[in-house]
Amino acid sequence: MIQKATRPRGRPRSFDETGALEKATQVFWSKGYDGVTIDDLVAGMGVGRPSLYAIFGDKRAIFLRALKVYAERKGASAAKALLSPQTLRDSIAGFLRYAVESATEKESARGCLVVCVAPLVNDPEVQRFLQSAVAGGTALVERRFRDGISAGEIPSNFPVAVRAIQVTDLARGLTMRARIGTPRKTLLKDAEEAADLVLLPRPQAVGKQKL
Repeated sequence: MIQKATRPRGRPRSFDETGALEKATQVFWSKGYDGVTIDDLVAGMGVGRPSLYAIFGDKRAIFLRALKVYAERKGASAAKALLSPQTLRDSIAGFLRYAVESATEKESARGCLVVCVAPLVNDPEVQRFLQSAVAGGTALVERRFRDGISAGEIPSNFPVAVRAIQVTDLARGLTMRARIGTPRKTLLKDAEEAADLVLLPRPQAVGKQKL
């Protein structure tokens, strides 16, 4: 008598969790966190409801996991754009261009999950993650500025901390403008001009005029 083979419990070994989370990212991106239902995630991720809960958890858990996967991937690409070029000016311009190119990818919602969706989620863990991500990005830009000082590209009194914050603020601003439909060509031009602006030397204090 032939016995039926017992199917192993649990998720299939070939199941692509990262791919499913990337699909969840598109769902959250298109509808916003509050507008997404479990049915939306089931349809968008291609996972049955029981498997979705068993593997990923509820909507909040799925969003947190998708956000972290998304941020890690985008952060690695942004770091490459910042640290690969030879000159400091090209590094800053590359970082800002990447923000534009990422926010205006074809066949994808304009903007960025970290910049345009996650800040609207009223959840302490999401907010802590965003604060950490912003701090990490700023620290990376600071590092590049300090390398520029060591290489003699900018003076030793260059306001590294302030300008690093400005660069990351500019990147988020370009992303938000992409979200509202500003053309990619315009944003890329603005990114190049912004790179020149942040590298301007610190303004000298105006001394008292002699009578």
